[in-house]
Amino acid sequence: MLWAIDIGNTQVNVGVHDGTRWLASWRHETDHQRTEDEIAGLLFPLAQFAGIAFSDCCSVVVGSVVPPVDVNWHRFALKYLGCEARFLRGGDQVGLKVDYDPPRAVGADRIANALGALARLQPPLVVVDFGTATTFDCVDRSGAYTGGAIMPGLMVSLDSLVGRTAKLPAVAIEAPNRTVGKNTVESLQSGVVLGYAEAIDGLIRRIRAELGDPCPAVATGGLGQTFVGLCQEISEYDPTLTLEGLRIAAGKMA
Repeated sequence: MLWAIDIGNTQVNVGVHDGTRWLASWRHETDHQRTEDEIAGLLFPLAQFAGIAFSDCCSVVVGSVVPPVDVNWHRFALKYLGCEARFLRGGDQVGLKVDYDPPRAVGADRIANALGALARLQPPLVVVDFGTATTFDCVDRSGAYTGGAIMPGLMVSLDSLVGRTAKLPAVAIEAPNRTVGKNTVESLQSGVVLGYAEAIDGLIRRIRAELGDPCPAVATGGLGQTFVGLCQEISEYDPTLTLEGLRIAAGKMA
């Protein structure tokens, strides 16, 4: 079994693949202080509940944008899964041309997103990943990773707004029934959620104008499901896209 580990700034997404399908995936908070033993203590009951044994692991691939935690995940893989973790660091490891300056500045998650999307869609294409930051990962017609855009994540934006104002409350991340809010909660949801959706659509249209049509847009990440129905330019949502890209990367790094 393959363990794919996507380490983000806010959350870690762990998936287990049996060669045919994803058996399970789990999300938990990224903790800089968590040791390899604590990682095992967190994941063991989840794996056990899913009928997955640590001893069945035969491969581990990691994509991380949080270097300080990498060493403990490497130790966890060795000590508890019995495998050497392979870390995705750049497109050159997996045969993906990267048109970016410098190429290794592209995060492992963004490389994985491109690989996952290329496995199912014809380029040009764009992946919108809703995480701590919302990233737009673009692949041109030749199949090369050609850059993209980075904007503050929705929760970062909302937390900043609420934290810097005296009377604005935290609100649920959901679309209001109307654009013209009739109270503070509706007004915030209109501006934050609907406004964010319009910003996403606007950037996709600009990207599409540069890359050329057709240019399908697929969403992934924790909040992606919320926006796939709000953004007219996003065609689908795939919660395992980054993990799938890591799985593909593992095969290319073998």
